[in-house]
Amino acid sequence: MNTLKINILIFCSQLLLTCIVNFAYSQVNNNPLPPGILVDAGGHKLHLNIQGKGTPAVLLENGSGDFSFVWSLVQPGVAKFTKVVAYDRAGYAWSERGPTPRTSRQICFELHTALHNAGIKGPYILVGQSFGGFLVRTFARYYPNEVAGIVLVEAVQENERIFMGGDSPKRIRDLATGKTEPALQTFFIPSSTSTIPPEKFDSTIEPPFDRLPGNIKKLQIWAQSQDGYRSSAGGEMDWSPEDVANMYKHRGEASYMLGNIPLIVLTRGSGGYDGRADSAKLESERLMLQGELAHLSSNNKHIIDKNSGHNIHLEDPAIVINAIRDVFIAVKIKRSLIK
Repeated sequence: MNTLKINILIFCSQLLLTCIVNFAYSQVNNNPLPPGILVDAGGHKLHLNIQGKGTPAVLLENGSGDFSFVWSLVQPGVAKFTKVVAYDRAGYAWSERGPTPRTSRQICFELHTALHNAGIKGPYILVGQSFGGFLVRTFARYYPNEVAGIVLVEAVQENERIFMGGDSPKRIRDLATGKTEPALQTFFIPSSTSTIPPEKFDSTIEPPFDRLPGNIKKLQIWAQSQDGYRSSAGGEMDWSPEDVANMYKHRGEASYMLGNIPLIVLTRGSGGYDGRADSAKLESERLMLQGELAHLSSNNKHIIDKNSGHNIHLEDPAIVINAIRDVFIAVKIKRSLIK
């Protein structure tokens, strides 16, 4: 038997084993079948939904509290021209819980490990929405040779003021307490016995998530009602002020910049400050800081989407698909972005 046939048999065997494991997982845990595969991320498994073919592969990084299927209006469009991966961070949906604290470096290490184990090679085009914007920038800092381009979708800039409850906007970095970042945990096995109480069943689908297809809405209700979901999301938010403060402290340093890789920043048309004190000042400051995000790379484009709020990937998915395609083309033919 020649080498090609042996490799095909090995691949088919691995694919069959993955399908069996995913089916068994869903049956044991009474969960819906994952649309993707479960991949080792250093002892625990992450759920990767892989669509399309081609390189460079596009990686979709969710905002805080969101799941892989939040990209359901974007991922199929991107899959028409290249491979695209949506995934669930540790503790979300089908992904197993990971080690704590949930630092951005830890999250990026787990993603990098899972991609390697899934055979998805870089360099990648990274797409980060909201909190996911911080994460893709961290990924680029630790794995700079594996990043070909970036799209930031309503990513919060480290000096930007946002509303987090209450009447006055706050900077995420101002919530930092100066904690020392722990060593990276490269191996973790989640406990088979959960000590986390079940979540209260939550059937709420708030706008703009109501734009998702019916079958995805059902997954949203299931995922947001799973044991430990809120603690996983909360763990990320507990540590994020430290990461954001670190970005602010090192702003402008070469390792925190993006060189000349293609970068598109998508920004919503209005910051939602209407009717609040100093709304004009806050809006001007927000747009200026979004422009600063674009200048993380010398090869950039900044697009303000007048048709969307914070969730551009749900409210105007076509503009996100087009931005990813523009970066993809710039990477493929090694040209600057056309502004």
